[in-house]
Amino acid sequence: MSAARVGVVTFPGTLDDQDAARAVRLAGAQAVPLWHAEHDLKGVDAVFLPGGFSYGDYLRCGAISRFAPLMEELIPAARSGLPVLGTCNGFQILCEAHLLPGALTRNASLHYICRDQRLVVERDDTPWTSAFRPGQEIVLPVKHGEGRYVAAPETLAALEAGGQVVIRYVGNPNGSLNDIAGIRNEAGNIVGLMPHPEHAVEDLVGAPSTDGLGFFTSILKNLVNA
Repeated sequence: MSAARVGVVTFPGTLDDQDAARAVRLAGAQAVPLWHAEHDLKGVDAVFLPGGFSYGDYLRCGAISRFAPLMEELIPAARSGLPVLGTCNGFQILCEAHLLPGALTRNASLHYICRDQRLVVERDDTPWTSAFRPGQEIVLPVKHGEGRYVAAPETLAALEAGGQVVIRYVGNPNGSLNDIAGIRNEAGNIVGLMPHPEHAVEDLVGAPSTDGLGFFTSILKNLVNA
């Protein structure tokens, strides 16, 4: 196993932390548990914010988690360049923390969606996507009721102009503007996406692909070569 250490955050209501930790280990890195109530990132090299229903999705998804003690450490670290990936609820938390622009709202259908979803990778120049190539189609599970990405017109224009859309839906399942499934910050170290790569890392779980493992091998390669 590599000496690279990837922190996996658990909030009350987080569901996918163990899946995320397993994905990190399968990629060859060390998964380090991070508890929401602590002021300690434990010197990790990168952080994964997994999905679930933190604090029961009260107020807005991720709105309470944004004020967790751990986030007081994570927000400045991320702004200083620490690689951070948030999936589903983790993406919502990153938006609530203003580490990523825009917001995730109710699906256009007003129904919860749970299915395997085709996606196209737009960017391979982030620490989390270097294992892919632009234009590559992958399949990852989606499972959310509030995954519709929205942003002000000027924000959308800036995202497109700056190459900050990382991944798009092929056959938009939730009405996200511009088919956006994932974005990055301007620096590229922070990525948020609604699909769940941690649920597509091995054949054992019955996923139609293991495409999700690329997000974890990407960060490992980035950390080893840093």
